[in-house]
Amino acid sequence: MAERALTGMRILDLTQFEAGTTCTQFLGWLGADVLKIEPPGGEQSRRNRPEVPGLDAMFFLVFNANKRSVTIDLKNPAGRALFLRMVERADVVVENFAPGLMERLGLDYDRLRATNPRIIVARIKGFGLSGPYHEYKSFDMIAQATGGVMSVTGFDDREPVRCGAAIGDTGTGVHTAAAIMAAYIQRQRTGQGQLVEVAMQEVVANFLRGRFVDHYRDGKPSERRGNALIGGVPGGAYPCAPGGTNDYAYIYVQTMNQDMWRDFATAIGREDLLADARCKDAKTRWEHRDALNEIIAGWTRARTKHEVMATLGKAGVPCGAVLDTGEVLDDPHLNARGQIHTIEHATRGRFRLPGCPVHLSASEAPTTPPPLAGEHTAAVLAEVLGLSADEVAKLRAQGVLG
Repeated sequence: MAERALTGMRILDLTQFEAGTTCTQFLGWLGADVLKIEPPGGEQSRRNRPEVPGLDAMFFLVFNANKRSVTIDLKNPAGRALFLRMVERADVVVENFAPGLMERLGLDYDRLRATNPRIIVARIKGFGLSGPYHEYKSFDMIAQATGGVMSVTGFDDREPVRCGAAIGDTGTGVHTAAAIMAAYIQRQRTGQGQLVEVAMQEVVANFLRGRFVDHYRDGKPSERRGNALIGGVPGGAYPCAPGGTNDYAYIYVQTMNQDMWRDFATAIGREDLLADARCKDAKTRWEHRDALNEIIAGWTRARTKHEVMATLGKAGVPCGAVLDTGEVLDDPHLNARGQIHTIEHATRGRFRLPGCPVHLSASEAPTTPPPLAGEHTAAVLAEVLGLSADEVAKLRAQGVLG
């Protein structure tokens, strides 16, 4: 395979579920050699809501492309010793176990650093490694709640809602990947590894930065306001004519300045609104938003969301059709850019997923199928530690390997 951006970076991946696996999959896309170290039988998300009994769940597959699987029993002293030998030859260890588990295994940062002073150890926790909450377990929705995002998501007459995309998990994974690359670059100057600590709550709070503008402007916590953006008309989701695969017949439109408003009014054939006193500026449009939004919705309802997007997009008006998951996979733009990859999996067959979301002109980012549990154990141990087939077989017989 041609050299890629992170060719030469070896990662020991102790991750599970989504936050950690997102991090290592992202680095794998960029060329790192990701060795997924799993317990015998595989990490638990392989069995998370399986669609086909006995086969790896889609939940596992979508977060574990571009990896090789090695099954080692880290509860077995010989398994831990084998893992530490791999740490000697690795660049990065990534884990997102429950608080305290690495310590109980005797694989805390001090032990890993003593084994390899150049090792970069990335630890993802819900609330970090210190502070009053550090022992608390967390999932994506917990991070969304404690990071503040749920308090501003949804409509003000209903309970707070979590974001449908797992920003607490995937957002944390991408932040961790960036921090690992920073530590990797610093190691090139210093020769020393370091601890990378990322807390899910802190990542979500970081995503919330724009809403602190409301907090300081209004002198009170930012509120839920549904799809509306204060001061913007048009601004929100408008109903469109049927034409999709389900009821997601909406378009999101947002004009941010007077030029965009002019372009919008012209595009929908309502140049008369440009001389309407209700539309003199953003302030007056906001004051008359109910009447104007009805005019806008009357125009969008007569067209499909794709027709509206084409008309407004070509006119320079920021807008986007609300696409469902099937429409995203079929989207002509994403497919034209090669962003939707077809994966041929050994047991689950063919399925499609979005590929690497960043593009480097000198480094490809292909998507390789997620591994079966332990698929690469013998090959990796031979490559990294020089173990023979007989030695691997002996370790299997001793229960050290899966």
